[in-house]
Amino acid sequence: MNYRTLGKTGFSVSEISLGTWQLGGGWGQPFNDGDADRLLNEAIDAGINFLDTADVYSDGASERAVGRVVRSRSERVYVATKCGRRVDPHVSAGYSPQAMRGFVEDSLNNSGLERLDLIQLHCPPTEVYYRPEIFAEFDRLKGEGKIASLGVSVERVEEAMKAIEFPIVDTVQIIFNMFRHRPADRFFSLARAANVGIIVRVPLASGLLSGKMRASQTFAADDHRHFNRDGAAFDKGETFSGVDFERGLAAVDELKQLFGEDEALALWALRWILMFDEVSCVIPGTTRSEQMRENIRAAALPALTPKQMQAVREVYDRHIRADVHPRW
Repeated sequence: MNYRTLGKTGFSVSEISLGTWQLGGGWGQPFNDGDADRLLNEAIDAGINFLDTADVYSDGASERAVGRVVRSRSERVYVATKCGRRVDPHVSAGYSPQAMRGFVEDSLNNSGLERLDLIQLHCPPTEVYYRPEIFAEFDRLKGEGKIASLGVSVERVEEAMKAIEFPIVDTVQIIFNMFRHRPADRFFSLARAANVGIIVRVPLASGLLSGKMRASQTFAADDHRHFNRDGAAFDKGETFSGVDFERGLAAVDELKQLFGEDEALALWALRWILMFDEVSCVIPGTTRSEQMRENIRAAALPALTPKQMQAVREVYDRHIRADVHPRW
């Protein structure tokens, strides 16, 4: 496993880390404590030391599993969670210093941890990034020792750029993959200058970049890839990175021809992300240990050549840019 520094936090985190949304909720499968514990332990055994969760993942079950496993291990494992999506309705007015403090307390109780390594605002409405009193509350929580660091998980590049104007923001979690190039245009350089860590989520575009999907693919009714393609439940960009499914398949076919069949496209998609030095870690989610171990192996692939990097950009320009680039 290779490790990179997570911005101002100073944490040395595994390049390939683990997102835990897929442990249950929104992916057509129930949460199972035994399966979650097994996968989390296997991830740590394999060298993963950064786990990303959220209070809304299976109504706190994911936080409880992460905390339970981390407390049982001797290794230093960093826990990142997220808060804010429990605000209902999910509007800026629902965000208050008191609510944020309550969410932090709830996450501490769920995880059983004395301090949260990283708490992240969970894709709040854009207006929240213009409310300094919210960020000031997290500063107080940090002073009280309840959190070590604050980050934000954003939908749009503009939100990321605004967030890092607050000195307390140490990390930004953002969608970045072969189908979502815009963060690298300007935000990455700003984050580097501010020493802000970048956590990449949705690295495989909800599985599109696995190279294993077909036009006839079906998803369970409670899988977000079925019910959220048009943004009915949350931001459309979280599902297939906002890419039209059929158009994405056409782009995937070209990428598979570019990289050949010696390694799965998913591994090259992860390796492409790691070509950007500003990225601290990638958090693909999985429920299968064999897939988790395959994801880790992506970091050992050879660097993409300039010709391959340009070819990926050309596929993006032909198939994806017009629909995705201006929106997020």
